[in-house]
Amino acid sequence: MTFWTCILSLFSASTLFAQSFEELNHLEGNKTKTYYSNGSKEQAETMAKRCDNVISFYKSLINFEPTVTLLVLSPDDWSKYTKFPVYGMPHYDDVKTLIVASEDNDFWKSFIPPLDQLPKELAQQISKTYSDKNNSLSMRDFFDLLAIHELGHAFHEQGGLTMQRKWMGELFANILLHTYIAEKEPELLPALTVFPQMVVSSTNKSELKFTTLNELENNYDLIGQKYPKNYGWYQCRWHKAAGEIYDSGKTKAFKKLWLALKKQNELLDDAAFEKLLSKKVHKSAANVQLKWDE
Repeated sequence: MTFWTCILSLFSASTLFAQSFEELNHLEGNKTKTYYSNGSKEQAETMAKRCDNVISFYKSLINFEPTVTLLVLSPDDWSKYTKFPVYGMPHYDDVKTLIVASEDNDFWKSFIPPLDQLPKELAQQISKTYSDKNNSLSMRDFFDLLAIHELGHAFHEQGGLTMQRKWMGELFANILLHTYIAEKEPELLPALTVFPQMVVSSTNKSELKFTTLNELENNYDLIGQKYPKNYGWYQCRWHKAAGEIYDSGKTKAFKKLWLALKKQNELLDDAAFEKLLSKKVHKSAANVQLKWDE
């Protein structure tokens, strides 16, 4: 199974099918209800604290907090609590559960690029950013942060936002992720941004079947199921756009986006949606649509 194929299996996999967590350990002392596999307490404490911090940060900003149960699972427990076929991908399901891996794994390792095939400067950046305490490359820091992206979906789904476009649902989650990291854990910005930058800079657009936002909107499931590398490129573009929106509008941009999508229930055409983003959020948000093909 290839790199992005694993990620996009989410399109066809129903996630949680067991709602009783009696066989897991219950972590006490956090606002986020958390269960973890044997031997995973330290990772569970780290992830639960981060979820608490993210939810608290955004409650102060938008006066809303979602209800989420966090599962931190070992490889042995993974298949008991999710139907997602590959161990390691954070995901949020329809019953308000956020599922993450407790340990490094082959899926994460499959994202490690061949450094000898990258430009020297980029290879050095990858090595510096994603080296673990043993000086081995690991994508753990990136994937641990993707749990916040999935938490972003809990915010907009439970918050009753009208996302207007499928791409906005993904961009929203990335803005929520980037804004929190930039504001509260800025030392992790390289872990969040270097990998998407690598994907965007190393991808030849002429080799992609789909490149526009309208193509993505009209073929969302098809791209996810049949063209995973193509979908991965879109996701990395949204990661970069989220960073640009934060840099331009800071926390106010996210708050304005939340309010705009909360209040605008009627579906808008492209021109009206661009106008809404430009006037009610920030020009940088509108530019995602306006300047996507440049």
